[in-house]
Amino acid sequence: MTQDRDSAKLFTRRRVLVRLLLGLVLLAAVFFLAVRSDMAAAQRMLETTADYIKEQCNRYARIELASETKSLMRIVESGKQVAHDLVENNGFQTAEALEGYAKSSYVSGILLLDRQGNILSQYHAEETPALVLEALDSPALLDTINYPEKRYVVRLYCADGGEIDLAATGRQDAEGIVVTYYQTPVEYIHSFNLSVSSLLFGYSMEKNGIIVVSSGETIVASNEESLVGKNTNTLPILRKIKASGTGNKMIHASQEGESISQYFGLMKRGRDFYVYSYLPERNVFANTPRLLLYAVILYIGVVAAISTARWKTAQSYREKEIEAQQAYAHQLQVTNEQLSVAVDQADRANAAKTSFLSRMSYDIRTPLNGIIGLLEIDAAHPEDTELVNANRDKMRVAADHLVSLINDILQMSKLESGEITLAHEPINLNQLSRDILTIIGQKAAESGITMEYDTTSDPVAVPWVYGSPLHLRQIFLNIYTNCIKYNKVGGKVCSKVVCLGMAENTVTYRWIITDTSIGMSQEFLERIFDPFSQERTDAPSVYHGTGLGMAIVKGLVEQMNGTIEISSEEGVGSTFVITLPFEVMENTGPVLQPKEGNEATIHGLRLLLAEDNELNAEIAQMLLEDEGAIVTIVADGRQAVEEFQNNPPGTFDAILMDVMMPVMDGLTATREIRALPRPDAKTIPIIAMTANAFAEDAQKCLEAGMTAHLAKPLEMKKAVAVMARCCRPKE
Repeated sequence: MTQDRDSAKLFTRRRVLVRLLLGLVLLAAVFFLAVRSDMAAAQRMLETTADYIKEQCNRYARIELASETKSLMRIVESGKQVAHDLVENNGFQTAEALEGYAKSSYVSGILLLDRQGNILSQYHAEETPALVLEALDSPALLDTINYPEKRYVVRLYCADGGEIDLAATGRQDAEGIVVTYYQTPVEYIHSFNLSVSSLLFGYSMEKNGIIVVSSGETIVASNEESLVGKNTNTLPILRKIKASGTGNKMIHASQEGESISQYFGLMKRGRDFYVYSYLPERNVFANTPRLLLYAVILYIGVVAAISTARWKTAQSYREKEIEAQQAYAHQLQVTNEQLSVAVDQADRANAAKTSFLSRMSYDIRTPLNGIIGLLEIDAAHPEDTELVNANRDKMRVAADHLVSLINDILQMSKLESGEITLAHEPINLNQLSRDILTIIGQKAAESGITMEYDTTSDPVAVPWVYGSPLHLRQIFLNIYTNCIKYNKVGGKVCSKVVCLGMAENTVTYRWIITDTSIGMSQEFLERIFDPFSQERTDAPSVYHGTGLGMAIVKGLVEQMNGTIEISSEEGVGSTFVITLPFEVMENTGPVLQPKEGNEATIHGLRLLLAEDNELNAEIAQMLLEDEGAIVTIVADGRQAVEEFQNNPPGTFDAILMDVMMPVMDGLTATREIRALPRPDAKTIPIIAMTANAFAEDAQKCLEAGMTAHLAKPLEMKKAVAVMARCCRPKE
């Protein structure tokens, strides 16, 4: 117990010591910053004051110089006027005449001199100034008689502070000189001349420091009147400031024998003046003691606040501990509820997956069971050719449905992952519409549905546009298929197209498709675009869909920057409104029609087939050889490269390349073949033969260097046409 008390006392002492040390460090930091701040403020104030006084002194000097110049020019003009008056009065030069000349010319006196400078006649308003008589001996003045156009002018400064402006010019009426002068009394100068001292009115020594203006070494102005008239060299402060040079840097100077002996100051040099500005040291650091006091008070307040907070913390520790326990219990309850919700969501997700797998299992097994059953029937009745052929057609329908089912699932996956790439190809919308209606018309006829087209709707004014024809067909075929699938015998499907207008290079069309189907509920319309959404499973169709059709349509329409809207009423029918913008195709020119000629053939073509699946390879080989081709089979892309490389040019007319193969895939194999250093490496047709049937898959094949793209399962008529187009068959 005693040991605990000793430890507590030791801890308290250490805490007090730490606080004292922190306080000293804080005071030192505040002192340092306050000193720097005060010196910077003093520097700015002294510089601002000195710069302003310097600029004003320079301004007054310029004004004084301009005034002197104006006065001298005026006395010159007065001399010229007197010379002109002498000519007008035939040289009349009596004292009365000179007085009249002087008054009319506003001068203080006139003197007429001969060539040697002797005074012939003169007039003075007052006593003749001695400086004027002394100036008459100036060689420059006497030289004006030899040069009539020359003028002599000078300002003379009297001992009492007065000024005399004197001018001399040659006489025009006789040989001689006219001298005029104007005397400005010292009283007038003191009354009307600008005083430098007036610049310092309002500058307080306590606030602005001491300001001194000197002309040379003589102080001509100061806000400390006792300094006016003194020599700057007799004042140690000014002498030290001046010795440091002009500048922007404030220096420290001292003056012995005064109670305030320490100063900070600087000097600025003007045109005719030196400006000194300096402050007592106590004025410079006036804020430092106050800031130190504030720091002490603040630190004591902070320490007191911390101590109070610690005391309150100790008092409320138990309450907070209880609150923490309650919060933990509440959080635990919330977490349990969240876990329960997560479990429910996981159960629903698993149920959705199970439902999807169950539906997919049913949708896939149904056509497979049909195919297997039909095969067994064919095996049991091989001699019944008509039955076998009919079963073959049924198996083809079932197989096509399986391919369509798989394509829907794959395309939905690509839409969700953003891998769908839209083509940018020329499209004739009129022809595309006819193709779609031709395809769907047969299905409608088989189901007893009438297809109608609104002939009153606007014609397609701009049929040639850019777009993705494959995906456009898919959009409308999906919609029309649903309109037929869920319609009733004797029902109808109406189509209408409207041009919404053009903006720059874009035209917008709207298709309105209305049917007389069984309709949809409002609840289902809210989720019709969700993947795997189905409202009915009793539609009069042989095979049910995946519930992906409308989700795919929505995704494709949005990728085309379009919109789709659906309205429906149960028992009445549904309306689909599709709005799509298209880039207008310019300079379409004549539309080229395919040339009619002999039926395409690959008879005699030597083909290199790269296929890793033995069954697929066997089927492809048999189908190709039935068309007359000669087929060489390899099992992967590496073997395809080696087989092509090891045979001379011309051995193969084309290469059929599967894309997904072991060892080396078809895209890599194509790139390696194209890179081989032989003449036919870049020209031999390489045709993709893959289960990846989408437009973006075909684009990847073309980018890898392939010539064309065929989708599995092969449609031989299309495959033969593609191969015949890519390479010329041998005779």
